[in-house]
Amino acid sequence: MPLLHRYVKGIKEKKKEEKGILMTKPAFSNFAVSGFAVLCAVFIEIAGLIIIGLQIGVVKALTLVMLSTFTGLYLLRRQSFNILRRIQNEINAGHIPEHELAEGAMIIVGAILLIIPGFISDIIGLLLFLRFMRHFLWRLLSKKRIIFGRFFKTRRWQDTKKIEGDVNDYHAVAPKNSPWRTKPMGK
Repeated sequence: MPLLHRYVKGIKEKKKEEKGILMTKPAFSNFAVSGFAVLCAVFIEIAGLIIIGLQIGVVKALTLVMLSTFTGLYLLRRQSFNILRRIQNEINAGHIPEHELAEGAMIIVGAILLIIPGFISDIIGLLLFLRFMRHFLWRLLSKKRIIFGRFFKTRRWQDTKKIEGDVNDYHAVAPKNSPWRTKPMGK
């Protein structure tokens, strides 16, 4: 941060303190909330494993967990090649493969959820492998917003500006009087 910027920022903070405005940080950061959500998910998965283990038996429950892990690995490998092929077809057709990229991301998340031991994550992962569920989520997300980085923004390609030109405006070789024409070496 430049020195002048830090100085001006310090002056503004002193003025706010003089006016009696108390500047505080939020009680919970995004990191703390995310950590709490992961911790809750782990407890829910453990509770699900215990409940299913008591109902069907420990060996059968562990066998189902192992089976779901191998199923997730298999589906990830098989579906990823199909998604890559569809993305390539869209690019070759000159289209933006936004739908295929979103489906690919949902398949990857679904496979990771299948690989993670637990029955709740397996159910969510299997739902993400169903095509109608992916289409439903895509319609839900594409109508509202698209995520670019950390912030929500509207679709930017709907507001693109067009540059119109004429055949005479384009030259395969720069005109002799063009300021961008490179001069031969030594002249």
